[in-house]
Amino acid sequence: MTTADSSTSESGNAAGADAFQQLLDSDVDGLLDMPEKPKKVTSSDRLERAFLEIVEFRRTHGRLPSPTTREISERKLGARLDGILADDSKIEALKHLDEFGLLNVPEAPGSIDELLEHDPLDLLGDDTGILDVSSLPIRKQRFETEEVARRRPAQDFAEFAPLFEQKHAELRDGASQLMPYSGMQHIVPGAFFVLNGVMLFIAEVGETEYKKSTVRENKRERLRCVFENGTESRMYRQSLGIRLADEDGQIVVARQQPEILTDDEVSGYIYVLRSRSNDPQIAGIADLHKIGFSRGPVEARIKNADKSPTYLMAPVEVVATYRIYNTRVSVLENLLHRVFAEVRLDLTQVDKTGRDYDPSEWFVVPRDVIDQTIELIMSGGIVDYRYDAKSQSLVAVGDS
Repeated sequence: MTTADSSTSESGNAAGADAFQQLLDSDVDGLLDMPEKPKKVTSSDRLERAFLEIVEFRRTHGRLPSPTTREISERKLGARLDGILADDSKIEALKHLDEFGLLNVPEAPGSIDELLEHDPLDLLGDDTGILDVSSLPIRKQRFETEEVARRRPAQDFAEFAPLFEQKHAELRDGASQLMPYSGMQHIVPGAFFVLNGVMLFIAEVGETEYKKSTVRENKRERLRCVFENGTESRMYRQSLGIRLADEDGQIVVARQQPEILTDDEVSGYIYVLRSRSNDPQIAGIADLHKIGFSRGPVEARIKNADKSPTYLMAPVEVVATYRIYNTRVSVLENLLHRVFAEVRLDLTQVDKTGRDYDPSEWFVVPRDVIDQTIELIMSGGIVDYRYDAKSQSLVAVGDS
């Protein structure tokens, strides 16, 4: 290239650079700016967003959302606020957003005298002396003796004993840990608690019962609590919550368990059923379980099991439920069915119209293997295992 050509090229490059710079300088509206990369939403972001919805409700309506109203959207916010108030770490993390003092929890009075001292309107004024209890005998709480008296032997305790042994092993190995009880939202099927040194398992949560009073309509659920000493109790969910709170109860949780925020959505339930059929060809099959999916309470689905070929035209018993959050439960259910496809029940039933029906969700597989498979699916490790019908266990892929 000649010197003249080089000079011309350099001047052209310089002119192009000047023109490009002028274009950038003239972009006063930022049209040429590179878009910012969206920030990753963290658990703290989701918690703050959930709380700000409660703040906006308070700003709009001038009151707190009720967790007992029939208005679904308000009830969701009320339950969310209750969950936040039950967790000191969440209260601390949200204080900077609390413009209405929603997170301020007043200290409970330590005595009747203290309560009366802080009654500026004299609403509790007592000219009759009815509040003077100094001459009455001290009555001790009788939680333990009364509740134990209502317990009865668990007839099928042999099915639960391995669960307690497993939890104690997890505590010894450090896979699980004991944490202070922090609210009734944790009293769900499959949860383990320790009350007065005795471990208990929530085997069932019954349907919601509604009891009307002159003030409002209260709801409650009766539990089936199985204790490691071989007894069981049918106390109400609220009663267990009170006992755990008053008597320093603890919950057994897995270490490194992801926190479930109040705005996380329950996708549904994977459930495991056992048939109570009197048909010899069904009753004689050991480890026969139905693995299914429900978006709502399982108990409501199985009310008329004895009239449905899906349930083998017989009553069924719920032996396990797994609450799934933020997950396509149908995909999880289908994957479970694929893992146990080799041991699917081969049986034809006749429905009430006389048509043949082949139940597709019944499998001959031990309960503990189902538990193990669900854990491996959730962790992603199931790809390394397959179910071996001969040994009735999960074996590594490639093993004979």
